[in-house]
Amino acid sequence: MARKFFGTDGIRGRTNAGVITAAVAMKVGQAAGHHFLRGDHRHRVVIGKDTRLSGYMMESALVAGFTSVGMDVIMTGPLPTPAIALLTREMRADLGVMISASHNPFEDNGIKLFGPDGFKLSDADELAIEALLEAEPVLAEAELIGRARRIEDARGRYIHAVKQSVASDLRFDGLKVVVDCAHGAAYQVAPSAIWELGAEVVTIGVAPNGTNINRDVGSTSLAALQARVVEEGADIGIALDGDADRLIVVDEKGQAVDGDQLMAVIALRMREKDALRGGGVVATVMSNLGLERFLEGKGLTLERTQVGDRHVLERMRAGGFNVGGEQSGHMILLDYATTGDGTVAALRVLASLVRSGKRASELLHQFEPVPQLLKNVRYSGGKPLDDARVKAVIADANGELTGKGRLVIRPSGTEPLIRVMAEGDDAAQVERVVDAICDAVREAA
Repeated sequence: MARKFFGTDGIRGRTNAGVITAAVAMKVGQAAGHHFLRGDHRHRVVIGKDTRLSGYMMESALVAGFTSVGMDVIMTGPLPTPAIALLTREMRADLGVMISASHNPFEDNGIKLFGPDGFKLSDADELAIEALLEAEPVLAEAELIGRARRIEDARGRYIHAVKQSVASDLRFDGLKVVVDCAHGAAYQVAPSAIWELGAEVVTIGVAPNGTNINRDVGSTSLAALQARVVEEGADIGIALDGDADRLIVVDEKGQAVDGDQLMAVIALRMREKDALRGGGVVATVMSNLGLERFLEGKGLTLERTQVGDRHVLERMRAGGFNVGGEQSGHMILLDYATTGDGTVAALRVLASLVRSGKRASELLHQFEPVPQLLKNVRYSGGKPLDDARVKAVIADANGELTGKGRLVIRPSGTEPLIRVMAEGDDAAQVERVVDAICDAVREAA
């Protein structure tokens, strides 16, 4: 069945256009609520959101949908995506909903769904909900309509939970940390958790107004954090995205540290404690070849998946891994969370910094990345990757890079773009290969 609503990470789009409208949100509440009405207990859904202006509209519409089919609703207000996954499980809810478009600008919004175990829904569940969205809703009898309430202690519950990822005898005293919350969902909880563990905290991106989420701050816009870390003489900078499931770090010199380096740091520390499972790390095809070589040199493996933290998580669960993530900053640490959690990952990085006694610039740059180049080619229609000339150029490129690097070419899942990525030991060769493929795609398109 073709998907009309769900993409690679829930339902996402521009607000009041396409699938992100109040009308569709209400239908999602009705369809997902009906799908998870299982058993004869009183059913419950937890709904959280980030700080987008449209969150009010989407929340109200979802509440109407869920209550109309007989499901009780618990609203948390602004909280990170991983907090909703946690509370869904801890509060014995049948379903969790996060209203967020992650790192996208405020004009976009989205709906992420979690099952009662706190994990994102399976393909089967999403397809079942898709089918219900096209059907007439099955409404509850008048006396069985659900109730809605807002809980006030959700932030405290989450802060307490994430602090459990750090040993009880460890304190962050003496660390000066700049925390950038992207004016997003973690603007209260992330600085509080780090401060409660003893660090001196300087904050940016903690004044959401509904329209400034991710604007010139956060994990996809590091300039403000880099400047502030250097200005403050801080030990480290922490950058989250709008829903706080991503983490990018800045060292004391203002240099960015991506998800590949963070996975290396966390995995090695866990192996030292004999806590690393699966014999390595799970990442996507976009992770740098330098990470793969580094892990191999340490006797560990790097298993690659398609792009998307959902695919990483599926492989982790199937293979018994407990560390995985993406170069873009999704960090999945299954010992502590059921989905990517930027705050948990930040606490693990800070703990490693304290334990090692090293500067961030010493500890966090574990390997030298090989030259990597990614370019996007926009096209108006057709399937340019099926063109014979494009195939020939790709084959030549693969031949050039054999034994020296990698080539990853994929259509975007959300835009009419072909993404061309190559990496290898020779930067000039990498650039030449990428440009040749991009030129061939443009001609074919």
